[in-house]
Amino acid sequence: MMRSAIVASDAVPLIPREVLFGNPERVSPALSPDGTRLGFVAPEEGVLNVWVGPATDRAAAQPVTHDRGRGIRTFAFCHDDRTLVYLQDTDGNEDWRLYALNLDSGESRLVTPGTGVHAMILGHNRWHPHTMLVGLNADDPQLHDVYRFDLATGALDKVEANPGYAGWLIDSELTVRGGVAITEDAGAVVYLRDPRTGADAAWLEVTPEDVATTGVLGFSRDGGSMYLLSSVGVNAARLLQVEVATRAEQVLAESPWYDVAGVLWDPQTLQPQSVVFLEDRERWLHLDPAIGAEIDGLRQRLHGEVSISRSERSDRRWLVTDTPSDGPVRYHVYDRDTRELRFLFAHKPQLESYQLAAMEPFVFTARDGLEIHGYVTFPPGVHRAGLPAVMNVHGGPWARNTWGYDPEVQWLANRGYACVQVNFRGSTGYGKAFINAGDKQWGRSMHTDLLDAVEHVATLGWIDRARVGICGGSYGGYAALAAAAFTPDVFRCAVDLVGPSNLLTLLASVPEYWKPQIAFMHSKVGNPDTEREMLWDRSPLSRVDDIRIPILVAQGKNDPRVKLAEAEQIVAALVAKGIDHEYLLFEDEGHGLAKPENRERFYAAAERFLAQHLGGRTQEP
Repeated sequence: MMRSAIVASDAVPLIPREVLFGNPERVSPALSPDGTRLGFVAPEEGVLNVWVGPATDRAAAQPVTHDRGRGIRTFAFCHDDRTLVYLQDTDGNEDWRLYALNLDSGESRLVTPGTGVHAMILGHNRWHPHTMLVGLNADDPQLHDVYRFDLATGALDKVEANPGYAGWLIDSELTVRGGVAITEDAGAVVYLRDPRTGADAAWLEVTPEDVATTGVLGFSRDGGSMYLLSSVGVNAARLLQVEVATRAEQVLAESPWYDVAGVLWDPQTLQPQSVVFLEDRERWLHLDPAIGAEIDGLRQRLHGEVSISRSERSDRRWLVTDTPSDGPVRYHVYDRDTRELRFLFAHKPQLESYQLAAMEPFVFTARDGLEIHGYVTFPPGVHRAGLPAVMNVHGGPWARNTWGYDPEVQWLANRGYACVQVNFRGSTGYGKAFINAGDKQWGRSMHTDLLDAVEHVATLGWIDRARVGICGGSYGGYAALAAAAFTPDVFRCAVDLVGPSNLLTLLASVPEYWKPQIAFMHSKVGNPDTEREMLWDRSPLSRVDDIRIPILVAQGKNDPRVKLAEAEQIVAALVAKGIDHEYLLFEDEGHGLAKPENRERFYAAAERFLAQHLGGRTQEP
């Protein structure tokens, strides 16, 4: 069976790893608010930087940043029409610094402290074009205070001390309206400010069962209404409009099984116009029929999932992203007056030269009766029977797999593996009952959902049960280590990228600015003060004696979320026990791999590792 699968797939050319995991040619385009400029991220001397040029001439763009490290990926045009801001950390440590760049002079200045402080943008809009609110944890590493940044003068002034909020509430006037605090029992309280007294008072209490699926999205333009996602009283998060003064609420969009996953807002009135539910594929629900007709027209003209950016103030030109599962991400400019859809570029046009595989949804019933959704991607050009397979586990774990282009999925399928992805319990988007079913189930029912998926696709005859590997990053890395430690008979090999090996040390070393939310972590994973034995029992490190399959471990030295010790302690145990393993340490990376040369090193090693143990194809060095 192994030989026939490999021979069949040899008819499909190998996609070079450089094409899959190297830098994109161009990505993340944005139109300036005045509509005169187009910005995007592209390599300069092999490092991703921000490029800007005329909106009408993509080819005239020039780099405006000149990083030579891990690159710059996050930027935004400001409404003063002369400033661009971007964020940068140091070697993956996630201490984000905010920079402001003058588009006329090309001069860039550091706005926030250079070391040991985490910056986040809290608010900036068309109504206050010269002002930006920034959150900084400069005084208390656990709490972000509010600062006002004057784009014209460069002044950065503290305007609000944080009383213990995990998040701030800010309206379109850039006025602080309150905040959200996590309670000791892992619920939440939304505090609103009395404009007469300036005091914040509890406005909404959210129980622990609803906290993962309930939150404030923002305020109406006049500030009198609040838009919420809320699962209170129902299973899935609905979009609500709530009058602040009377608490009268109106349900704008809902589904019995799927949470509202996205909202398209009118940029001038701040009214919601369309809503997206992430089912197996995106489902749009239009609140504004006219906008809905335009969106549906775009979706009919394109091939994949469609997303829309409305950053131009006139709202007459949209940036439209088309994301298929079997091709590169393609970007267009849509003229609403003429209905012209002008192609800008694909993020990796080289992919057009290769045969990619389509992601296919599937569903199965877990051993306790819970319905689980996932995706399978088959190697092109092979018979769908008896294939080697890789279970590719998503991170988070409070996230989910979605349909669309994924370089890891295409890599695995192109190398001859059936790539299986599972939205195990605890994944987001499927309502509160589903996400809460994962509470304190690390290494238990969250893991058995993966095992049940293997059994399901094997029973269908798609895969060879004896040749299944498992890989993942972050929580997915934990799942790979857990598979090796708890169920080594199910998987032939495991690949762990920045995954925790010991839940006790993981919870003891979270970043300081996560600590206001630590009760949420304890409710979902476990409380080391009261459940120490359980957490140790769910840690792969505790069962290292049971590991019988080879493991590839990869870690970023500067990872602030899953610290270096998580890799070092499991590797030390593997060495002491004489267990077959490989270890890759990346000195200049954090929670994931940003540099293309590091991605090449990792995926080359992973490709050889999987081929050795599962029999797939490899690219020659």
